[in-house]
Amino acid sequence: MIIAAAIMISGCGIYKKYERPEGMADGALFGERYVTADTASIAGLGWRELFTDPLLQELIDSALVRNTDVRTAALRVEQAETALKIARLSYLPSFNFAPEGSVSGFDNFASLKTGAGWTYTVPVAAAWEIDIFGRITNSKRQAQVSADMARDYGQAVKTGLIAGVATQYYTLLMLDEQLRIAASTASKFEESVRVLKAMMSAGMANEVAVAQMEGAWYQVEAAKEDIMKSIDELETSLSTTLCETPHHIDRGTFADASFPTQLQTGVPVAVLSRRPDVRAAENRLASAYYAVNVARADLYPSLSLSGVAGWTNSLGTTVVNPAGLLLNAAGSLLQPIFNAGALRGKVKIAEADQEAAMLAFRQTVLNAGAEVNDALTGYQTALAKEQWRTKQVEALSKAVAKTEKLMQYTSTTYLEVLTAQQSLLQAQTSQAQDTYEKISSVISLYHALGGGQN
Repeated sequence: MIIAAAIMISGCGIYKKYERPEGMADGALFGERYVTADTASIAGLGWRELFTDPLLQELIDSALVRNTDVRTAALRVEQAETALKIARLSYLPSFNFAPEGSVSGFDNFASLKTGAGWTYTVPVAAAWEIDIFGRITNSKRQAQVSADMARDYGQAVKTGLIAGVATQYYTLLMLDEQLRIAASTASKFEESVRVLKAMMSAGMANEVAVAQMEGAWYQVEAAKEDIMKSIDELETSLSTTLCETPHHIDRGTFADASFPTQLQTGVPVAVLSRRPDVRAAENRLASAYYAVNVARADLYPSLSLSGVAGWTNSLGTTVVNPAGLLLNAAGSLLQPIFNAGALRGKVKIAEADQEAAMLAFRQTVLNAGAEVNDALTGYQTALAKEQWRTKQVEALSKAVAKTEKLMQYTSTTYLEVLTAQQSLLQAQTSQAQDTYEKISSVISLYHALGGGQN
């Protein structure tokens, strides 16, 4: 009867391994203009290949070693792997050594005189559950996907950390560039103030012109203070990420930042196979699948074998001192009867959890595609803006140079010079921001595609 029941249950899929739901790896996860049949992807690059700045590499290396989130994730992996080892041992019988001894029948307890009798038993007890209906197998598989989830979580922490450190690093470079632009502009305004004062002495300008130019100069100097404050705060934040006290961060220059010019995303399957959060979501679904199988297996009989082997001198009234061999074996079959309703309820709960895990997995896949799409759109937009901004800066640089000369030798007013310099400052600052957005989009795309795993 047990064999027939096992065959019937196997037909219900209780022994089947988890399989990815149909359709989850198909369809365009990205916008139509970004779909490609090429499986090459920047996600396949190691983070050292993408982030070639040696100072940034040093920061990332330090963060991966020192960051508390990464270390905590590593401990979670150890816990999950230990739980998996325990689940695998469930296939093996358990052995317990439980020696016993007693003394009885004294004439004189203090001296233990004639009449005392010693008995002892030195048994080794064994118990073994036969996995007829797959409860142990499914529990082991559930522990396996739990260990995989812990590894995926650890990898997600690492990839997020790499992207975070890189973003903070390039933000510092952008602020350095903006500070350089502001300092250069402040020097030009200072020079314009000097020129206007000289012209006022010659009767070619008035105090209003000098005052307005000075006001513009002081405004830029105040903006420099804000930028330096932002730099200090960001260095503190990055130091905290590195688990270090606040300090100056050694870094390169914004102009030296370089990345691959061709960014290929790969096909949607690449997202499913590389992103740790997508893998973790699928592993949660697999865990829920095995939990349903475990709950179903609890509806059916469990078969256990037990036995005892050892030595004893307590074999009855005819044998007192000589030791004898002790052997005992038994089998038990446990079939739920009166609690079957509660067990079926557990099956329904597990099935509801599985359905929720399925919905979460589908949403995670859609979110992954949306993140990749947004990163690609941001990159393409930043590229276009960068090209236009370069032309704008070139045009405004010519305007500043010409108005400065015209102010000295013609009737051009200081207002034209002031307007041209302020427009150039704004354009150069925006140009640095555009370049940063392009870099940030590359980092976001790399992270969205599951890069940073090697």
